[in-house]
Amino acid sequence: MNERNEAGPAPLAGLRVLEFTQTVMGPSAGLVLADLGADVIKVEPAPRGDPTRTLTGFAAGFFGFYNRNKRSLAVDLKRAAGKEVAHRLALRADVIVENFAPETMRRLGCDYDALAANNQRLIYCELKGFLAGPNADDPALDEVVQYRSGLAYMTGPPGQPMRAGASIVDIMGGMFGVVGILAALRERDRTGRGQLVRSALFESSVFLMGQHMAAGAILGETVPPMPARRGVWGIYQPFRAADGELVFIAVTSDAQWARFCEAFARPDLLADPRLATNASRAAANSWFAPIIAEIVSRLPRAELIERLRAANVPCAPVARIEDLPADPQLAEGGGLVEVELPGGARASLPRLPLEMSGAKTGLRREAPRLGEHSREILTECGLGAVEIDALIAGGTVTAA
Repeated sequence: MNERNEAGPAPLAGLRVLEFTQTVMGPSAGLVLADLGADVIKVEPAPRGDPTRTLTGFAAGFFGFYNRNKRSLAVDLKRAAGKEVAHRLALRADVIVENFAPETMRRLGCDYDALAANNQRLIYCELKGFLAGPNADDPALDEVVQYRSGLAYMTGPPGQPMRAGASIVDIMGGMFGVVGILAALRERDRTGRGQLVRSALFESSVFLMGQHMAAGAILGETVPPMPARRGVWGIYQPFRAADGELVFIAVTSDAQWARFCEAFARPDLLADPRLATNASRAAANSWFAPIIAEIVSRLPRAELIERLRAANVPCAPVARIEDLPADPQLAEGGGLVEVELPGGARASLPRLPLEMSGAKTGLRREAPRLGEHSREILTECGLGAVEIDALIAGGTVTAA
């Protein structure tokens, strides 16, 4: 696919990353590094490549979203010649990211000890299911740890645990991996030496539960799922507008309550002593929420949101995925970038949610074809054309 070379900040320019990954956790870490300007080489297994290239259903978007701004080298690491290629690449690498099953990279001869032996500056990031402990070598998946960590329990209504609506643990684990990599780079600036960095799904998901664990300790109570939580705010829920669409409304302060009452011409509610404070409004939710529902049900969604925003009352449409490209904040604020996906479809997809000196990250490369950059990368690591042709002819390397 064509290079785009769209301008954008590239603070990690000059950093070379080898990414031995698949699915979401590892590729999401590589995506962050690549979007920030690192040269990320996606090392894919020859001859078929990353299995997510051929996934269907809800996972059909994995490869196209998580692999932009990367180069693809397809090599069979199970062959001695393929392992030699990996070792040559590692000599010039700053960072390696891998998220294969425990012991896989060791069996391939490409674990931290093997690759750092000849490159003491190498930072090697392992993304696994668990950190050190009795389950350190167990396999895990995003959904598995959502259930074990309590996240699924907290998401669904009582008795109906439910996974979150995105691969949030995979992505969060990958992001914590990037945090570790950046910290290790900073330490390497001081010491000249790299190190092994690990992040994991389970501990990342448990980190999300920290606020609930703290609340349970403070209150001395069993923590209920979020749908059954005791209300903290006077108005903090979705309501149905006149056109049947849902709008989430949050009134969390007395000043917001006063503005809400003024916006909807309800001085009687503002004067009601039973609703004088946020705490009293939250306690009155059982009879108070139906009154609010009736008030807001008179307006269609667009007009309701316009009135709430004019009153500076927090609110949001309950959006569907297909609504996001038209969201004014994204469409006009430049939060999306148009990409070409494998198979030829085009889509507007999220940039990194960052601005640096007021600029957003750019798109330099579309998600690569399998082995699109194999020849280019092998040439950079010192192999000649005859050697490269032999590797391709022998099936060790796949080139587009």
